Amino acid sequence: MIKRLLPHPVLAATLLLAWVLLMDSAGIGVLLLGLILAVLIARWSTAFWPEPVGFRRPGLLLRFVPLVLWDILVANIAVARLVLGPNRKLRPAFLVIPVELESPHAITAFASIITLTPGTVSAELSEDRRTLYVHALDSADPQADIAGIKQRYEQPLKEIFECSPSR
Repeated sequence: MIKRLLPHPVLAATLLLAWVLLMDSAGIGVLLLGLILAVLIARWSTAFWPEPVGFRRPGLLLRFVPLVLWDILVANIAVARLVLGPNRKLRPAFLVIPVELESPHAITAFASIITLTPGTVSAELSEDRRTLYVHALDSADPQADIAGIKQRYEQPLKEIFECSPSR
């Protein structure tokens, strides 16, 4: 019964939190309207979820989010220095990142984190979901950047999300 009423509780909780933050209030009216919207949106979006989101290590997610937010802050400063600082020759590059993630949710999170981090943009995912093409604003050593992205983001995502043994 509860699963039918609220098929995506994490999504609903996230939507409610976002609503409260956007409204800048936790009054009863704001919470009630936010709860109604969160439940309705979570139910209406069920058709767009090919499989349920599963977390193998949700505790790791709580440590991973601050790391990503920190990286976004640091990358903002680095990109601002590149753009506003003394003229420095940028070394843009396309990084070809082999993807080991299995879950579509994990792959989406991986590509999104890369895009959210200033200076990098996920450009394309291969049809077999095994290769992610990323444009980097400045890359002195593309292989080191690929290794860093895989170690910093892909490895924790592999531990956080449940990945099926075969694709």
